[in-house]
Amino acid sequence: MEKSIYSAEYRELCRILRKLRKEAGLTQVQVAERLGVPQSFVSKYESGERRLDVIELKHLSEALGIRLSSLLAKLGPTWQ
Repeated sequence: MEKSIYSAEYRELCRILRKLRKEAGLTQVQVAERLGVPQSFVSKYESGERRLDVIELKHLSEALGIRLSSLLAKLGPTWQ
């Protein structure tokens, strides 16, 4: 198991999060406002510079209008 935050799986999660945000028609600023955090928080997790814990990921999925289970399913069968 890779220990780097730059693992292929984590990069894929970052890509999915960016895609979901854009599909929802939201800017980084709008997501940040929904989460009550600075825009830099969104930028950093989307670029992989910052890791999200499971609670943050849950709140983010809610801000994007998607169930956490649906978000995880996008990572592939091992996450379902």
